[in-house]
Amino acid sequence: MIDKRLFKLNGIISRLFTLTIMTGIQGLAILIQGITLASAIVNCWQGKPIKNALIAICIFAIAFIIRQLLVVIKNQFMSAYADNAVEIFRRQLLAKYTALGSTLTVEQGTGNAVTMLGVGLDNVKNYFQLLLIKLFDLAIIPWIILLYIFYIKWEQGLFLLLIFPVIIMFFIILGLAAQSKADAEFANFKNLNNRFVDALRGLPTLKQLGLADIYGGEIYNISEDYRKTTMRTLRIAMTSTFALDFFTTLSIAVVAVFLGFDLLDGHMTLFPALATLILAPEYFLPLRNFSDDYHATLNGKNALTDVLEMIDQPEMINKNSLNLESWSPNSQLSFKNINFSYDTQNVLKDITTSIHGYQKIAIVGESGSGKSTLLNLIAGFLQPTSGSIRINEQSLDHLAQKDWQKQFFYMPQQPYIFHDTLKHNISFYAPDATDEAIKKAVIQAGLSDLVSELKLGLETVIGESGRQVSGGQAQRIALARLLLDSKRKILLFDEPTAHLDIETEYDLKQTMTPIMSSRLVFFATHRLHWLDQMDYVLVMQKGEIVEVGEPRTLISNKNSRLNQLRYHLRGEK
Repeated sequence: MIDKRLFKLNGIISRLFTLTIMTGIQGLAILIQGITLASAIVNCWQGKPIKNALIAICIFAIAFIIRQLLVVIKNQFMSAYADNAVEIFRRQLLAKYTALGSTLTVEQGTGNAVTMLGVGLDNVKNYFQLLLIKLFDLAIIPWIILLYIFYIKWEQGLFLLLIFPVIIMFFIILGLAAQSKADAEFANFKNLNNRFVDALRGLPTLKQLGLADIYGGEIYNISEDYRKTTMRTLRIAMTSTFALDFFTTLSIAVVAVFLGFDLLDGHMTLFPALATLILAPEYFLPLRNFSDDYHATLNGKNALTDVLEMIDQPEMINKNSLNLESWSPNSQLSFKNINFSYDTQNVLKDITTSIHGYQKIAIVGESGSGKSTLLNLIAGFLQPTSGSIRINEQSLDHLAQKDWQKQFFYMPQQPYIFHDTLKHNISFYAPDATDEAIKKAVIQAGLSDLVSELKLGLETVIGESGRQVSGGQAQRIALARLLLDSKRKILLFDEPTAHLDIETEYDLKQTMTPIMSSRLVFFATHRLHWLDQMDYVLVMQKGEIVEVGEPRTLISNKNSRLNQLRYHLRGEK
């Protein structure tokens, strides 16, 4: 139930030490409650002065208040630590996602990232709050009570000692079954999130292809699978809770029967028998409390394991190997025998090419040919499995270089629009940009019509919960972001018009063409009319560059791979 890496967290040892002391005091308070309550009842039963009973009742009340205060203090104490730890985890996760780039979300799914940052961290918080308190209660309180019961009547103490591991063993058996179900439940939940987020992102395309209803049925089936998994887990949880309550109640009943026999035979007086009977439920209470939250802590443990594994993901090293002030017409980038693999699958094979200056390079190929992977490698999101990279005669292991990443601007198929004003969305990468520079970028990016439509102009809130923008407008906002940072001389486009209609794409093309001048451009696309704006073409097939050359030269050759690709894409349409 406890991940060993938990003890490496900052400040956790001092917290656990303090929690141990508070739990020990709480255990003594519970013991005093049982003793004083038994004493008050016995005094009243034996007809002793009411003063004796009142003293015992007052001590009982003080112990009761101390016990309840410690419960509140421990919860607040661990809640504050849990809030702080979760916030640290959130920052570390965001930093890790930023450092590892889009590759991580491609491998694990966007929904997984959303789940981990949302529900996952909430489960981690519950794990800190529930597990540590319940576990320390279980580890300390029963044994304080058991020592006293051994002192009063060792036979009853031995019975309680022996029945305790039996109950725990039965609980572990059911717990292991519940854990496998909880693991499946959490995996299904992440799968559901991945599918749901992907469906939302691809909804326009699904509608255009008439597949929205079919995909809706698939989402329904996945959600039903998640519901059934959850119900199976709850079924085991309820069974284990019932079994635990039954065994603990039965154990207390057995203790009560033997205490009654001892009283009848005169082997024990009323006070120790009553004190033992009052303390017996308290002996089992930490175990019952632990079992109540066991299944919640299972989810928390799974989430914590995922979070820690994500944070421990290795990052690329040697990020400062490149010395490049600015990409210029004389700069050169070359790849030699580059290979890249996902696990055991070879995705890029023997990539060899040389690029210089302000060339405009089209990367074309069928879906799954490796275009996006090559673009991610150029962006430094991926590290080659083998091969060599050189920039201006500098040999590099990868392109996750700080000086390289300062040079390029990456535009995906669907740029992210923040819930903020249009002005702040445009100036996101250049927060110090002047109003004049922003207005100039708006004009160059073709956003003037959008701004004129908005009542508040650039101060209009867009994005989630704000004014929605079309796909073409989102691309223009991304272009405006680029225009505010003129120092970036390398542009990476990953099928930026894939989800746009032809008319919108044509309008956007008129805007993008002048922006691409005087820059090195890598343009991954399956829409081959962009080749008119390109100087060079890399034709990819099954992870390999099968053809290179100038567009006109390749198109004039009827047997070229580029022409075969053109015919194939036309056939698909």
